[in-house]
Amino acid sequence: MKLTILGTGNAKVTKCYNTCFTLNEEDEKEYFLVDGGGGSTILKQLENAGISWKDIHTIFVTHKHIDHLLGIIWMLRMYCQGMARGQFDEEVRIYAHDEVIRLLRQMSEMLLTPKETAFIGEKAYLIEVKDGEEKSILGHKTTFFDIRSTKAKQYGFCMEYTDGKKLTCCGDEPYNECEEKYAVNSTWLLHEAFCLYSQADKFKPYEKHHSTVKDACELAQKLGAENLILYHTEDKNISRRKELYTAEGKPYYNGNLLIPDDLETIEL
Repeated sequence: MKLTILGTGNAKVTKCYNTCFTLNEEDEKEYFLVDGGGGSTILKQLENAGISWKDIHTIFVTHKHIDHLLGIIWMLRMYCQGMARGQFDEEVRIYAHDEVIRLLRQMSEMLLTPKETAFIGEKAYLIEVKDGEEKSILGHKTTFFDIRSTKAKQYGFCMEYTDGKKLTCCGDEPYNECEEKYAVNSTWLLHEAFCLYSQADKFKPYEKHHSTVKDACELAQKLGAENLILYHTEDKNISRRKELYTAEGKPYYNGNLLIPDDLETIEL
């Protein structure tokens, strides 16, 4: 399995793109996209990563915040426009909880043309998933779960893949104990880290209901995660982000700590 990070930043970054990523089997051209970032830059990031939007047939949207949702409208436009013009003939499935599905449907009706929206429900499916519901994504059992956000309803997911390994995405908020059965002993754990703990006074992550590098690393150690990927960060330290975040995190986490840049690919 291969993970391509399309964006690593929080909502207001300008030096990188908002957090979103793809998963695909090694040497396979079918991709699973998780979130879309805040705009049409999703198309640029896919192009820069060498991924055709036509090869993405499954999408999951974690929640309704604009830095995760708006890029999906651009993906829907590409799909439906391609279908209307006879240039794209695949089925597309977009999974999310009920609030996100309702928003995507409303925004599509308001922003896309009738010729384009005619394909929503015909070949472009907006599919509601519930807490604990399982789907087969890229041929792997994937369970969606409510992270019990205090800001906006948000789901994460856990994908079980090769030889009993699992990848768990906790969304972009601090871990909640309700996620333990999914996150514990993860082969790969994806968790937000808004900033360094040493700079919490400057970036005020707790006021925004986010974690620091120290917090996320202590959590991963407690959960027994083999590998930890930190994302959804500030961008003021971006030139030294890997160095600084690794230095702060290592004393609290004994596993493999990764601080990816945009467009970085990780072999799972």
